[in-house]
Amino acid sequence: MYVAVKGGEKAIENAHGLLAEERRGDVSVPELTVDQIEQQMGLAVDRVMNEGALYDRRLAAIAVKQAQGDLPEAVFLLRAYRTTLPRIGFSLPMETSAMHLRRRISATFKDLPGGQMLGPTYDYTHRLLDFSLERPRAQEPGGGDKGPKPPGEETPCPRVSDLLAAEGIMAAEETGVGDEVPGDLTRQPLKVPAERPVRLQNLARGDEGFLLSMAYSAQRGFGTSDHPFAGEIRMGEVSLEMVPEELGFPVVIGEITVTECVMITPPGPSKQGEAPVLTQGYGLAFGRSERKAMAMAIVDRTLCSRELGEKVAYPAQDEEFVLCHSDSLEASGFVQHLKLPHYVDFQSELVLLRDLRNDHREGHRTCDAIPN
Repeated sequence: MYVAVKGGEKAIENAHGLLAEERRGDVSVPELTVDQIEQQMGLAVDRVMNEGALYDRRLAAIAVKQAQGDLPEAVFLLRAYRTTLPRIGFSLPMETSAMHLRRRISATFKDLPGGQMLGPTYDYTHRLLDFSLERPRAQEPGGGDKGPKPPGEETPCPRVSDLLAAEGIMAAEETGVGDEVPGDLTRQPLKVPAERPVRLQNLARGDEGFLLSMAYSAQRGFGTSDHPFAGEIRMGEVSLEMVPEELGFPVVIGEITVTECVMITPPGPSKQGEAPVLTQGYGLAFGRSERKAMAMAIVDRTLCSRELGEKVAYPAQDEEFVLCHSDSLEASGFVQHLKLPHYVDFQSELVLLRDLRNDHREGHRTCDAIPN
């Protein structure tokens, strides 16, 4: 047994060495730097920050490099590091209506109060391979910036949902401001049924592909929000505030880039005595994560079926199904654990199967011995 353990240790060390060689690749090619990943693979970095539940572009870029671009593995690395960090307090709710906008669009209002802003987007690009990207672009004068700077003074743009709520045609939303601190999925296990703040935490950390699939299923008819409207999608920088105990008043501790999405659903059957209203789903994600925020908003709305008195009949409405299977880390771990040794389990299955086959053969022999 001791020899087996030592042999296993050496094999694992060798595997680590081979992995480092594979990660580096051809040494004649310049090594990819963390700065390059952070600046030029921003959408991958944003996804890792979202599912890793940690806003730190540098650390996310390191994780992407270490994982060779395998984003679920990079999420695993970032989550593992996150568990070593101390919790020093809680921030106040972000005021996204005061966002320094870089992108703001609405599919519900052409003349949106405050205006529409296309911003950086792939929506209008041709899906053709750009072979000019094989050649490095010349450094432009004054280059080297860390990305677009948010504008200075801006007039706050009200959210579309706030405009509709002021008209009385949008269902009232519980803000949660002033209530007790919501549950923390990083410290308490998920319990179903879950309150909406916990559900939103789960979805914010959820695998983008899974949420996209659930949102798609809801739109195809396996849910209530079969055709939601993109009330508003906005992306930009938001100030983060917290109230230190020793001060007693809010202070700005930094600024983060976020993408916010509100999906509006047409009114369904209303309760007796109540006027019909629009309902909404909400999505908020780190960085430029538009697809994630949109899918999150659609799935959030489908998971509100129980509170809205709607029949829960489809996978996207099933709270336990969605919340318990959305985490890429848990899903990946449960599938990949099948690579680990299961020698004893499999041998017991073989013993059982051989016994059953012997019983089957003996039964046939007994039948053959009985005269007609």
